[in-house]
Amino acid sequence: MARATEIPTLTSASFEELVHEILVRVGEDPEREGLVRTPERVHKAYEHLTRGYKEDPAAMLQKALFTVTYDEMVIVKDVEMFSLCEHHMLPFFGKVHVAYIPNGKVIGLSKIPRLIEIFSRRLQIQERLTTQIAETIQQAIQPQGVGVVIEARHLCMMMRGVEKQHSATVTSSMLGCFRDEQETRSEFLSLIRNRPNGV
Repeated sequence: MARATEIPTLTSASFEELVHEILVRVGEDPEREGLVRTPERVHKAYEHLTRGYKEDPAAMLQKALFTVTYDEMVIVKDVEMFSLCEHHMLPFFGKVHVAYIPNGKVIGLSKIPRLIEIFSRRLQIQERLTTQIAETIQQAIQPQGVGVVIEARHLCMMMRGVEKQHSATVTSSMLGCFRDEQETRSEFLSLIRNRPNGV
């Protein structure tokens, strides 16, 4: 009878020790000059790249909600985004466009890029990232509607797998009037396509 494969306990190993083991497994010498401090550097890098787990997006937004009578579309577009795909832990990056129509409250403009940052600094898939941003705004201010579009390039497609360097993935999440009203959705999509200098 075959023995069940034992799953090693990793809780006793430090992050640096695990990276050291990866270097050995890929055939490298962790003691050579260029790699001696790599485990420490990788640990610090991953703390930065996944710091979104330590932040509460809803609580962050609650600190910057303002009562207004404005009821036209608010758009924050071309927000740079960097994240790690949860399937291969390789980067994906691109731009996020967010729009909403207020219903008595608005969000401080700097908080929308901050919200994107919190969710993107986690292991992600682009589809989930898109809906998390939209749903968090919807819950925070109950606007007439929210629209989020993300355009991104994935290194897991560019460096491995199909190796298509010029492919981009576009995802969207439309809530409220952005989902129900074609005119509202079309206005949003038209405005984010109008880039400065025709870019």
